[in-house]
Amino acid sequence: MRDVEDKSCPEYQRLTWDALRESINGLVNKVNAMNIKNIIPELFAENLIRGRGLFCRACIKSQMASPGFTDVFAALSAVINTKFPEVGELLLRRILLQLKRAYRRNDKPQLLAATKFIAHFVNQQVAHEIIALELLTVLLEKPTDDSVEVAVGFVTECGSLLQDLTPKGLHGIFERFRGILHEGLIDKRVQFLIEGLFAIRKSKFQGHPAVRPELDLVEQEDQFTHELSLDDEIDHDTSLDIFKVDAQFIVNEKRYEDLKRSILGDDEPSDEEEVYDSASGDEESDQYEEQMKIQDETETNLVNLRRAIYLTIMSSVDFEEAGHKLLKIKLGPGQEMELCIMLLECCSQERTYLRYYGLLGQRFCMINKIHQENFDKCFVQQYSMIHRLETNKLRNVAKFFAHLLGTDALPWHVLAYIRLTEEDTTSSSRIFIKILFQELAEHLGIRLLDERLTVPAMQDSFQSIFPRDNPKNTRFSINFFTSIGLGGITENLRAYLKNMPRLIMQQKQVSETEGEYGSSSSSDSDSSGSESESEYSSSSESERDRKKQRQKRRRRD
Repeated sequence: MRDVEDKSCPEYQRLTWDALRESINGLVNKVNAMNIKNIIPELFAENLIRGRGLFCRACIKSQMASPGFTDVFAALSAVINTKFPEVGELLLRRILLQLKRAYRRNDKPQLLAATKFIAHFVNQQVAHEIIALELLTVLLEKPTDDSVEVAVGFVTECGSLLQDLTPKGLHGIFERFRGILHEGLIDKRVQFLIEGLFAIRKSKFQGHPAVRPELDLVEQEDQFTHELSLDDEIDHDTSLDIFKVDAQFIVNEKRYEDLKRSILGDDEPSDEEEVYDSASGDEESDQYEEQMKIQDETETNLVNLRRAIYLTIMSSVDFEEAGHKLLKIKLGPGQEMELCIMLLECCSQERTYLRYYGLLGQRFCMINKIHQENFDKCFVQQYSMIHRLETNKLRNVAKFFAHLLGTDALPWHVLAYIRLTEEDTTSSSRIFIKILFQELAEHLGIRLLDERLTVPAMQDSFQSIFPRDNPKNTRFSINFFTSIGLGGITENLRAYLKNMPRLIMQQKQVSETEGEYGSSSSSDSDSSGSESESEYSSSSESERDRKKQRQKRRRRD
């Protein structure tokens, strides 16, 4: 390229095109969550207007090769979309074409990759949320095992954002999921996926944020959202991926240089800045090397952590020794959950329930509130997947949580996740609820348990266990607790069920206006007349009884 004198000749343009393609491919393949802030200026330094087709092609190929980095590629595209909306629109159009092609060909891997890319585009507000609702409608219109599985994965990725932007639309999608689940025409594995999705929704998509903090790079006022639809005729412009001679090559290159300076600022340093850069270059290189340390993606560290926790729990004499040793284990950020999961797993594997695990869980809940919150999440996960546990494991898990609740180590609002109705429970969940409440009654006593369940401030949490929305559900709850020997805690529910017709009549009478005084007085006179008639009839009946008794006495005489 140095030897070429004519910068506008086709040979030089061809060389610059090849160099542009290699540079864009290298930068896109190298990007990750740690170095994305360094990659973005380097990308803007390349001519993205000329190489927009190359950039889109590189993003799609890299995302197909490593779907785990989809959110990183979406964040990179979102930043570029703020300065060059035509690049973001071209990439979105090509992903939609890839989605349609994969759907027609029943190509599941390609369909999963495309839907995941679109989900993170919606999270980054590059694509409008209407695309997400259209896609879910198409996938669930004629449900199959594969289409439902793809839809579950899509909602998992972008459900947190849809819950905020279109809660009614997301509610309609979940109602469709509920209908598919009740129809029972899909495989058991897919049914478990849907049940897991409902559990994620109940926990408000915890663990599945729309955008990770390190990838939240675009301000809301800088976002540019493209409103495309699946029904639109889309042209993917493959001609942009092919080299073409540009008659205005030098002019266009100069324009992009000016545009690059306006985006990145003046990159020509002064002499003082050069001296400062050379002095601080070593420090920056050391910091960059620290950031670019090799990360083990095989989860070897996690496996070793679980092994250490398991060996500590199983080798300790009592819960105090185990708690002291477990506190010495260094846990990284977010690894506190592994401790709770391993403790619950060890408890469920025992032949019979050991109070050792309950005391150990109680100790950790009392020490740190993080462990209390993690056990709360464990309760939600275990109850949502309770049908997968054997009877022995189910019994141990129920007794473990009953110990935490009975000792107030776990807040009682976790019972709000249980909805005790005939439709919302299975045989496994009913056994779990039975053992849980029987253990609480044995630990606290039926009187104290009833007092805890009738605390006015906690009635919102217990409303799902003692439902009052429907007489059928109310009777089911009463019969359930009566059948397991805990009918004493349903006294308030029985009184409510007994007074339900009267309450309904009172609600109807409230609608009457105060101006109907005459009708009310006439009704009072009618009621008084009916009372006098009833008294008269009762007196006449008493006289007849006396006459019959006299006749019987005469006959005897």
